[in-house]
Amino acid sequence: MLRLLDRLSLPGDPARPNEDSFAHTDTAALVIDGATMLGDPLMPGPSDAAWIAQFGARRLMAHLQDQEPKKALRSAMADAEKSFMALSRAPIEQQWQLPCASVMLAAKQEKGLEFLWLGDCGAIILQGDAITVLGETIAKRAQESARARKIAQEKKVSSAAPSARVQFLDHLRAARSRVNSGAYWLFSPDKRAAAHAQRRILQVKVGALLLLASDGFLALASDYGVYNAAELIAAAKAKGLAAMGEELRAVENEDAGGIRFARFKKSDDATALLLEVTS
Repeated sequence: MLRLLDRLSLPGDPARPNEDSFAHTDTAALVIDGATMLGDPLMPGPSDAAWIAQFGARRLMAHLQDQEPKKALRSAMADAEKSFMALSRAPIEQQWQLPCASVMLAAKQEKGLEFLWLGDCGAIILQGDAITVLGETIAKRAQESARARKIAQEKKVSSAAPSARVQFLDHLRAARSRVNSGAYWLFSPDKRAAAHAQRRILQVKVGALLLLASDGFLALASDYGVYNAAELIAAAKAKGLAAMGEELRAVENEDAGGIRFARFKKSDDATALLLEVTS
């Protein structure tokens, strides 16, 4: 069983919707990070990214009640596909318009704790002194920071300044247009993406700690170097996630323009769940 110890979900900007979502039961937990849309909204609600994150979390947890994780993932995306076709204000003309999200799912199975993920949400598992990191956020965020710095230098702007966003739009749309093609697949209204989810099954002992998080929270380690992976989950247990959320925003406020830490926005939505394996 999985016992929830703590949770946090902060919007990147208090004036905008939180486009992360999460869910948990005694046997499963997940974090979903909706990709901020790069054009006019197509769906009802606060934003298309919030819609896909919230819809995905609800449907995934519903299907996990009677389906194994990989099948539940596909069923949830099939539901999203049907809902998007029924509710979208207009058809997709460019791939970057498609609502999509990163997801990290952990589900207790007889064979162990099964993880499925798409995109840049992550999981850190602590068993005794052993650390396991799943997902690619911590390893690959330096590449995105380098891209942000390069484009900012070319355009002579501060990368995280609100006014810079429009100057990055062509680059962001080009990158988003690669979603659900080649090796880059995300949770979306496209059930084909489920077949491309990465999967890992871990044997975990009672007392193991599990941290599931969106890349906005993982930035404490991946972008800002405040912690490494082991320190991040230890701090979550010792300090609590709310205190770490304050640390995260303090770093970002001190470098609001992205001069020290190049990035495409000052602050991202940040979500984390801390859980303990109890049986």
